[in-house]
Amino acid sequence: MNESTDLGNACNLEPVIRLRKGHMPNSAGQEYVHSDKSSEQEPLLVEPSASSEKDSGKDGGDNSTQEDEGFMGMLPLLQAHHAMERMEEFVCKVWEGRWRVIPFDVLPDWLKDNDYLLHGHRPPMPSFRACFKSIFRIHTETGNIWTHLLGCVFFLCLGIFYMFRPNMSFVAPVQEKVVVGLFFLGAILCLSFSWLFHTVYCHSEGVSRLFSKLDYSGIALLIMGSFVPWLYYSFYCNPQPCFIYLIVICVLGIASIIVSQWDMFATPEYRGVRAGLFLALGLSGVIPTLHFVISEGLLKAATMGQIGWLALMACLYITGAGLYAARIPERFFPGKCDIWFHSHQLFHIFVVAGAFVHFHGVSNLQEFRFTVGGGCSENEME
Repeated sequence: MNESTDLGNACNLEPVIRLRKGHMPNSAGQEYVHSDKSSEQEPLLVEPSASSEKDSGKDGGDNSTQEDEGFMGMLPLLQAHHAMERMEEFVCKVWEGRWRVIPFDVLPDWLKDNDYLLHGHRPPMPSFRACFKSIFRIHTETGNIWTHLLGCVFFLCLGIFYMFRPNMSFVAPVQEKVVVGLFFLGAILCLSFSWLFHTVYCHSEGVSRLFSKLDYSGIALLIMGSFVPWLYYSFYCNPQPCFIYLIVICVLGIASIIVSQWDMFATPEYRGVRAGLFLALGLSGVIPTLHFVISEGLLKAATMGQIGWLALMACLYITGAGLYAARIPERFFPGKCDIWFHSHQLFHIFVVAGAFVHFHGVSNLQEFRFTVGGGCSENEME
């Protein structure tokens, strides 16, 4: 009895339609069910009632409205997803080295430094690997990178050679190697920070800001390191003013480094301020130079003191800083010096040349001190 009742109820139940994989509706409202066990399709006749059609129509309208609202809510997410896909594609191209140089106009603001260089700029490359691979590509920073990269290698080799010279070539080997070693340290750090900055400054705004601060700090370290051996040999027999001048130049150098950590210091608007600050730091050496000339006489200063080489070094530094601040020659030839011989490259060349001239003068001072020996006469002690 119960079995017959259940069977009758089962016959009166209306079938529920669900489109699943393997179901294929036909034009007569029938649905074919594909069996997993057989490739044959058996028709399954489904005749929905009027009430179910009405309910389904109502539900369909509600579902359509909900789907529209859901789609509008998903639209920002889809746009963000597409933007991420485009960014990933760009990063992959940069990673594989398939980027192209771009004009100045399309650069982001944090990469715009010299508006007279119109073409040949690197795009933003958020990959250190891509940045370092760009060393071997031609763009506006190629000359800036290689002038100081080669200069860094040159001074590194020169410094190692000098430090391993036999002690018999010095009057006071430890002291002299330390003071000259400080010059080499300042030069190597300056040139290293410089070529690293020009290599990775297109990575991101944060990386650019960090390495620009290191670059400016390196300039101050080079100036400070250049003073040490010259003051040591020039005031060899008069250590008190030597000590005072060393303290003064260290204080001024540290102050310059502190100022260079200001974020606005690296902006194009402060180009003249940057050049003026480091120029003033270098020209502070005029005071000890005048002291030496007055106390020793012009002839002795020109021969024993190597003032001529010191003056040539100052001229090279000043000329390079002036070209950098005035953006010459690209100011007069916009777009003609985009890759080679623009002001920043010339500034780099003058810095390397000035540092080598200074080393030559210091070497002459060291040889003179070795020739006369470590003793000091009464006149020299005054």
